Amino acid sequence: MAAVVAALALGGCSAIRENRGYIQDRTLVSAIQPGIDNERSVAATLGRPSFTSQFGNETWYYVSSTTGRRPFVRPTIREHSVLAVKFDASGNVVATEQSGLEDVVYLSPDGAETPTLGRERGFFEDLFGNIGQVGTPGVGGGAGPGGPGV
Repeated sequence: MAAVVAALALGGCSAIRENRGYIQDRTLVSAIQPGIDNERSVAATLGRPSFTSQFGNETWYYVSSTTGRRPFVRPTIREHSVLAVKFDASGNVVATEQSGLEDVVYLSPDGAETPTLGRERGFFEDLFGNIGQVGTPGVGGGAGPGGPGV
């Protein structure tokens, strides 16, 4: 009976493994060929990407991570992979690139506040700063064209 209790207690302390994002199949990834495939065939083979590029030539990103953690402890990344499929202007695959955990950048925040550009306002300026601004012509209030009283 004591052995069963000890086994259950040790089993509760084992690491929890979680897969997040796209689960890559190496066979499917290797089937994507530059110059042969296009957006339609990539979507049929790999599915929808995790996200796409917003600027420049279109690139689809497939992101996957495997984390591990012990109970009551913050998870740590064990494996991380990003597959980038790059397309030309006509939608044909130009290249595929694979990156891993070695390319991840860890950011360390600078204290409890985020520095911003501009001026700092005090408590009273925040509290009384808009007095006299409401209703002033050209500032957004008042009885101008399309404003109150029309």
